[in-house]
Amino acid sequence: MTIPQTICAWMVLVTVAGVQAFPTFHSHRQSINWTQPEDDWEILSIPRSIVPHVELKHLENRTNAEASISDEEFLERLKRIKNNTSKSRMLWYDNTPDGLAYPPFVDKALKLFNLKQVSYEIEHSLLSKVSCTACKAGAGLLLHYIHTGKTEGEIIKMIYQFCSNLNIQSPRVCEGVANLFGTEVVYVLQRTPLGPNEICSFVIGDGCEDTYNPYHEWEVVFPPVPKPPVMEVPVPKEGAPFFKVLQISDTHYDPHYVEGSNADCNEPLCCRLSSGRPANPNAAAGKWGDYRKCDTPKRTVDNMLSHIADTHSDIDYILWTGDLPPHDVWNQTKQENLEIIKETVRQMTEKFPGVPIFPALGNHESAPVNSFPPPYVNQVENSIAWLYDELDVQWRRWLPQSVSHTVRRGAFYSVLVRPGFRIISLNMNYCNNKNWWLLLNSTDPATELQWFIYELQSAEFSNEKVHVIGHIPPGHSDCLKVWSRNFYKIISRYENTIMAQFYGHTHFDEFEMFYDPADLSHPNNIAYIGPSVSPYYDLNPGYRIYYVDGDHDTTTRLVVDHESWIMNLKEANHYDYPIWYKLYTARAAYNMKALRPVDWDNLISELTANQELFDLYYKNYWKNSPVRPTCDAECRKRILCDAKSGRSHDRRHFCSELEAKVDDESGKSWKSWIYRGLSNSYSLLTSIVYLPKYLMGFG
Repeated sequence: MTIPQTICAWMVLVTVAGVQAFPTFHSHRQSINWTQPEDDWEILSIPRSIVPHVELKHLENRTNAEASISDEEFLERLKRIKNNTSKSRMLWYDNTPDGLAYPPFVDKALKLFNLKQVSYEIEHSLLSKVSCTACKAGAGLLLHYIHTGKTEGEIIKMIYQFCSNLNIQSPRVCEGVANLFGTEVVYVLQRTPLGPNEICSFVIGDGCEDTYNPYHEWEVVFPPVPKPPVMEVPVPKEGAPFFKVLQISDTHYDPHYVEGSNADCNEPLCCRLSSGRPANPNAAAGKWGDYRKCDTPKRTVDNMLSHIADTHSDIDYILWTGDLPPHDVWNQTKQENLEIIKETVRQMTEKFPGVPIFPALGNHESAPVNSFPPPYVNQVENSIAWLYDELDVQWRRWLPQSVSHTVRRGAFYSVLVRPGFRIISLNMNYCNNKNWWLLLNSTDPATELQWFIYELQSAEFSNEKVHVIGHIPPGHSDCLKVWSRNFYKIISRYENTIMAQFYGHTHFDEFEMFYDPADLSHPNNIAYIGPSVSPYYDLNPGYRIYYVDGDHDTTTRLVVDHESWIMNLKEANHYDYPIWYKLYTARAAYNMKALRPVDWDNLISELTANQELFDLYYKNYWKNSPVRPTCDAECRKRILCDAKSGRSHDRRHFCSELEAKVDDESGKSWKSWIYRGLSNSYSLLTSIVYLPKYLMGFG
């Protein structure tokens, strides 16, 4: 029996306390009287991974890490905690009082908006007031149809006509979107009490006003265990053993990619027979991929995996951070997505036999895309069990049996990799603001964050260091504000335990910083965002190699260094010969002493002040793409702010000082404008004083 199964005290701390949330309200606007079913899942009823999972092949095992503590010692610690807990601390578990006001439905009219701009913002996750207006119009129209008694079929037909008549997409795409997403959207909107203001603030975030929404305000509950004193993170010991770790992300393998097909079509994904014939030779899809809206052909995936297997034969384990299916989101089925998952799992197994792989779930694995109902949605036609059950079967090739319970519940898990070192994989789709199911209730879907706290507290007790993996970075605009805010608190509380985080999703080569919420001068964590394999779009394919402090007496489990490898797609297509090469190594490229949080924070300061260094970072960010756009001051502020913000939809809190410095350097601030004006006046005056006399009429 494992430690967590022996402790009733944890049952009190976690399952009774649960998550503090505002109560559910019922509005007169609801057309269906719906209440969320009870969820009786017990965190403590599942086994934990407490046996080291990875046997090193390439390095000598020299660890002297402390063994897991005994059940008796664990229980003794809990008794001490209980005895030292004040009554005021238990107030954290009180329910929130009733009586909160709910904002009325205020926006019923369909407003004019710039559809081209909306389309661009949705594609790039750069949502603004333009998208906000469009969102309110669409949500208001759908709610109007629902509450006037229109049938599901009539609403789906209306969605198609709206999409097609306004030329939002091609008729074929509009039909697919309406049929794939219509049923789910109608189901959710029939049951949500929210109006357009609340819905769009929830989906878009700080680009759509910060509308107060009592249905989606909640706080995770921490056990009454004081945060240990923050330990200063040392520079990892030079020459010590290390793990060599591969990260592959956002493969987006397209089984229907066709060389020579139209790469410049008017749909979200091109380079297929269905994309039509290219208008000219330049519009034809390349053999190894294309910089336009095209995903990865099978030959490129195979070539990359073969290259990695040959070049990096000493990999200790692999982080596989999701997004396997292509971007044809209007034309997908559950069965097709499952086949792609199975095919890519077969590829990974064949190319890396015996190498442990730790996967995380992307947002594209579901059909329709971004659709991840919480466990309480258990009707056969809506349940996500079709995906999670198959993931459990496929992932079992690499993961211990103990993770099956959480994988089947929510596609998250925790594994003890080596003595004193654990990997926790999170399903970041429960923070995805494009996951419409969360409109019903976003309060810690699948109890994932409360489980995460439990795992981290257990790791803290056991003196384990943790790496966190997932798909959507928690600071990205696609992550819900309330979820990200709670996650940020968790990272801060367990900063002595969590040594690094690893994500994908953005397709760029970048990172995100975390700080103490009470002291933004104290950086406490780093999230590495790995580059995509897919060139979608304007990108070279790429992957990352990390060197992690390994098994030795003074190990930190920090990332010691990392390097990014890419394939120049333009040259591969031109010479019909792909060459993968190392683009840069982090410490050497940016002259970093180490890769601790404080070192990355210092790098942001240097990137803000040093244009030449930022240009290098920008080149690496775009994976040295020859078609990358130029980066002006606004672009620079956005990229640096992304790096500064591990908490989503709170850029003003993190980036005001950074943006002011960039504006000052680029001459956009008032201070800079006045200074330039005075400088110019002084220069003009000086030039007049020192003009030759004959030019002034004196000679």
